[in-house]
Amino acid sequence: MPSGRVHNLINIGVYAGLAGLALYLHETRAVVVSPAQALTFTAGYAVGTFLLSPDLDLAEGNVDSKRHWGFLGALWVPYGLMFSHRGLSHTWVIGPLTRLLYLSVMVAIVWGALQFLLPHDALLTLRRTLDLRSLGAYVWSTGVAVPLLAGYYLSQWLHLTADGVRPDHGLRHGGRKLRGAARRWR
Repeated sequence: MPSGRVHNLINIGVYAGLAGLALYLHETRAVVVSPAQALTFTAGYAVGTFLLSPDLDLAEGNVDSKRHWGFLGALWVPYGLMFSHRGLSHTWVIGPLTRLLYLSVMVAIVWGALQFLLPHDALLTLRRTLDLRSLGAYVWSTGVAVPLLAGYYLSQWLHLTADGVRPDHGLRHGGRKLRGAARRWR
């Protein structure tokens, strides 16, 4: 299995090729990519490659993704304790979703703590500064949510492919178990 650095190099190489292809297709007018779509695809891809890799399921491990979080890397230890390495977190659809949901829970906990700890005026100023509702509305209305998720999921899938995890891995394995169980009951 590739190391974290090799995974990162694979993703960077594939991104360079995709960027070149997208630029060529855009120049030939075969595909129209807005700057916002290109930027959000790149952001999703970078986050998936460097911050939210499938190897965050290594609770005690010193993985690149955890190091990239700096001192906040410790927040990913519970995630690693919840998921066994190469288990559910290394699946093609659910795995990347578990990291997004875990990150959402962590952000909600921090937001809740801030609401409890900050004075009312400071909290109002923070809410106005962040303006998350407007940001969310912008992301969905401008069509950048799809490139953001596409970049994120593609980076995850490249990692899984390099690890030898096929898209139908769980389905094939589960299918064999079901057929074997059916034979025993005959």
